[in-house]
Amino acid sequence: MKLNRRSFLGTAGMISIGASRVLAKSETSNHNNRKATVENKETISKIRAAQIKVYPDKGKMKANHRRLMNILNDIEKEVVDVVVTPEGFLDGYVSTEKSVTKEDMVRYAIEPLRSDYARTVSRWAGKNKAWVVYGCTRKAADGVFNTALIYNRSGSLVGMYDKLHLQTHDHKYTPGKHLHIYESDFGAFGVMICADRRWPETARTLTLEGARVIFNPTYGMHGELNLCMMRTRSYENGIYIVFTHPGQSLITDPKGAVVCNNEDKNKAYTITEIDLSKAPANKGGHIVDRRPDVYRL
Repeated sequence: MKLNRRSFLGTAGMISIGASRVLAKSETSNHNNRKATVENKETISKIRAAQIKVYPDKGKMKANHRRLMNILNDIEKEVVDVVVTPEGFLDGYVSTEKSVTKEDMVRYAIEPLRSDYARTVSRWAGKNKAWVVYGCTRKAADGVFNTALIYNRSGSLVGMYDKLHLQTHDHKYTPGKHLHIYESDFGAFGVMICADRRWPETARTLTLEGARVIFNPTYGMHGELNLCMMRTRSYENGIYIVFTHPGQSLITDPKGAVVCNNEDKNKAYTITEIDLSKAPANKGGHIVDRRPDVYRL
């Protein structure tokens, strides 16, 4: 059954956006180039999201990559649609270390199209017909970014989301420049990283763009305050949020309820099924009842 479903997803759920060679140019301000093109017209409603839940080692990229692949090898024994890692998983979110300067960050950064680490994750995504949202530090001509690489079911790199909101140690990165959504066989989704969730505009913008679910790789604050925040962001926008922290797998639904909240230190990952048909997003609820005609600064 597992092979049959993956075979189906490999044909019915494929994404084609001109392949990786044009990716670096696709993340521009041109709205028409924001979304990937979905070949099939059908949209999957229920998806199984796997959340990696372990603390990587600071600055030890080889060890962190090996650990990730070991976990992915366990995950592939089951059927999943999306895998999300914590923020900065490859380098262990090394920017928090006082001994690491802004100039040092390039030592922990990869070029996704040339990195063996990234290529290995890409191959795993293609082999298992699963989307992967992979946290790393990315090197580009215009700076070093706190990035989530987005691989589709064929293993193609279809997006790179860079953290927008930088504070304290995050100023060692270059701030991101966009809030794009990505089209998939389960509809539109967005990505935000860690502190991005604190600003209501982040989730609201992605929802207005059409996202029904937001994948949220993170490493920083979690706990009761964050739980309240995530429930509110989901409720006010009518979306799912898949908050993925090294110490917590949290998913909140469009009604503000908690679908998953796992903090078991003995579990390296969780898998949760969510039904995206229950997310009104920009088609109902608080979104359609907004009054932008009277909102003023």
